[in-house]
Formats: sequence, C-alpha cells, structure tokens
Amino acid sequence: MLRTVTAPSLSFSSSSTCLIVSTQNKSYLIPHSLKLTSPLIGNVNKSNSNRTVTCNYNPSRRLALFQLGAVIPQSQFLSGTLAPAKSSEVADQNVLEWVKNDKRRMLHVVYSVGDLDKTIKFYTECLGMKLLRKRDIPEDRYSNAFLGYGPEDTNFTVELTYNYGVDKYDIGDGFGHFGIAVEDVSRTVDLVKAKGGKVTREPVPVKGGSTKIAFVEDPNGYKFELLERGLTPEPLCQVMLRVGDLDRSINFYKKSFGMQLLRRRDNPEYKYMVALMGYGPEDKNAVLELTYNYGITEYNKGNGYTQIAIGTDDVYKSAEAVKQCGGKIIREPGPIPVINTKITACLDPDGWKSVFVDNVDFLKELE
Repeated sequence: MLRTVTAPSLSFSSSSTCLIVSTQNKSYLIPHSLKLTSPLIGNVNKSNSNRTVTCNYNPSRRLALFQLGAVIPQSQFLSGTLAPAKSSEVADQNVLEWVKNDKRRMLHVVYSVGDLDKTIKFYTECLGMKLLRKRDIPEDRYSNAFLGYGPEDTNFTVELTYNYGVDKYDIGDGFGHFGIAVEDVSRTVDLVKAKGGKVTREPVPVKGGSTKIAFVEDPNGYKFELLERGLTPEPLCQVMLRVGDLDRSINFYKKSFGMQLLRRRDNPEYKYMVALMGYGPEDKNAVLELTYNYGITEYNKGNGYTQIAIGTDDVYKSAEAVKQCGGKIIREPGPIPVINTKITACLDPDGWKSVFVDNVDFLKELE
C-alpha cells in the first residue's frame, strides 16, 4: 500500500522498503534504514506493510532538507541501501584539503647530546649560532638549550637535550646530517679546524657548479653539511633523513604534512636518490632532505636524533590527516600538562618522529 502526502512542489511517499521524496522534476529514494531528520519530516507510523509519512511543511523550511544533503539522487542507491563510505570519504578529503592551507613551518629539530656546554660552545664559536635560551629541569633529570640564527618565532632552530649522566648516544645510520648555509665554506672549515673541530670532508666544488660544500662533525658525532650560499634568512637550512621508499615518503609528506616537493634528483652513478620537501623555497626556508639508497629499505635510527617540530593551527586535524595517510599517532592530540601547549606526535612510514605544535600555544610558550 502506498500513501502520499503532498506539499507545494514537494511530496513524500512510503512503501514497505523505502521513502520516496518527489519534486517537480526528480524522485529520490531513501531507505528506511537511513535515519533521516529534518524540520520537513515528522513521524513515520508503521502498520504492517503500510507506512504513513507526516510532513511538517512551511515555505521557510522547504529547502532545508536539500541544503543538508539528505536527499540523494536515486542513482546513488544500490539495492535500496546508501553506500556507507561516502560521508567518511568526504570527511577525509576535507581534512587533507585543510592541510594544504594550514599555516605550517618547521620550528626546531630535537636531538640528544653528551655534553651540553661543549656542544653550545662549538655551535656558537664554529658555526656562528646564537644561544637563544637554556633551561634545566632537575625533577626530570635533563637540561636543554635552543640555538639558531634568529628568533624562534621566525627561524628554524636546534633543541639540544642533555639527559643527566648520559654522555654518549648511538646516532645510527638512518640520520644523515644537518645543513648550514654559509657565505664562504673554506673559511668556515678553517675556523672549525682552528677550534679543534673535526672536518670529515674538505671543501669541494658542487658537481656542475662553482660553489663549494664540506662536512664537519660536532663533538657528539652529528654531521653538518656546509653549503656555500649568499645571505639567507634561514642559514640552518636542512635536515637529512634516509628512507626506504622515496615515492612513499614524498606522497606521505605532501598529503599529511602539506609539504611541497621542491626538488628531486637521481644519482645512478652513486646509487641514490634525493627529494627536498618543505614549506617554501629552499633558499629561504628550512627543508627536509629525504635520501633513498638503492636497495636499502631499513636503517638503524639509533637513540640520538629525536624529532622535528612543526607548527600548525590545529593539532587535532593534523593528527587525523596523518592517520589517513598511513602514519602512526604515538601521542594523541592535546595539551601538555603544566604548560598547556597542545601537541600531537606521529611516526612516518619509516618510523621517523615528528611533533605538531599549536602555533598560538608555541608563541605563548616563548613569552
């Protein structure tokens, strides 16, 4: 049995299997299993196979059902049921679209050192960094220091962590190096030598260019690549990590982190590929350098290098985007006790850790 309630240009009909909503030009099927609520629809009374639909119609409410997307074309139903993945797919897409417009930048890179004062001295005297702040947390038995080439609210910095009583760390073979842009590589190398620092690669011209690069080590064994460039607002310009699948990593950082693929190159002669990812041109911003060595899919990450911190306007949406792209959330989004800065921590497909930090809370923390 079929009963129809009609309003101007809009009618509702009900059978034993579905609700039929009709307009002047189209009809739509809505299965009774779909919970449909609207100011237009009142009660659906069941009596055996007969159903009566009550319409609470008034002209000011008439389009509410359509605006909410509750009326769905008949072609989108299969065997009287709504495809269940549609709403989640839309939500997923919305979060990933939001990532593209989120206000993000690389804030700092965190790693552990065996002698904090000796490391600070090397960074300030040999690499030209400034000590921005230093703090001791005796109740948790550690100290840390932030160093860089500009204020933390605008520049990428390093956060050094010293854990009481630990004087050595395993850096592993997954972490590569940090990059620092300098105006004169040879002069910087001479300064490092004069201060007793270790040079692991003497200055050499870049392949196909006239500028030079060199490599030095800090007192803990962390490598720094010196890149010869002109004046830049971001001298601390690179963090290099090795990955097991370059295409997978590029896709992950593009979608879930909102990074741009700035440059990619293949070096078959030396059997490796490199991709530079970041939030702006590499001559003005810090970038993540991902390196894939032919045939190597896993690395020892050691226990020295820790993570990169990235600013975001919403740590909750950031965590959701990471989940959707195959990353792992290891700290659910929310405020840190005492200081109340909202963060979330995650692992990429290779197990490299990153932390998203609420932009507003980060600035408050600096105050």
